Amino acid sequence: MNSKNTTWTKKELQIYILLLCANADSEETEEELQLIKSKTDAETFERMHKEFHEDSEDERFDKIDTNVQLHDYSNMELSEFRKEMYEIFLTDKKYLLMERNLDRILDNILY
Repeated sequence: MNSKNTTWTKKELQIYILLLCANADSEETEEELQLIKSKTDAETFERMHKEFHEDSEDERFDKIDTNVQLHDYSNMELSEFRKEMYEIFLTDKKYLLMERNLDRILDNILY
C-alpha cells in the first residue's frame, strides 16, 4: 500500500487524474493512453501509470484530494485541466454514466 502522503508536482497530479479519467469505464484504450503520454515525458508517465495501478480506488481519491490542496490552481489552470479531462472522456465519442459520475466527484475535489 502506498503512503497517502504522496506529494506530486502539478504535472504528476495531472497525469494521475487523466489516468483516472481514462479508467472511468474500467478500460484504458490505446488512444486514451497515447493522449495522456503526449502531455508528459515517458518516465513520468510510466511512474504515474505504475503507481495508479497499484492504488485502490480510495487511495486514488485520497491522493488526488491531498495533492489538489497542496497546489494553488488558478481558474485558468482548472479550466484547462477540465478541458483535458473531457478530451479523455470523449476519445471514444461517448460520455458514459461512469464518466459523468467521476466528473462530478473530481469537480467536487478540484473546486
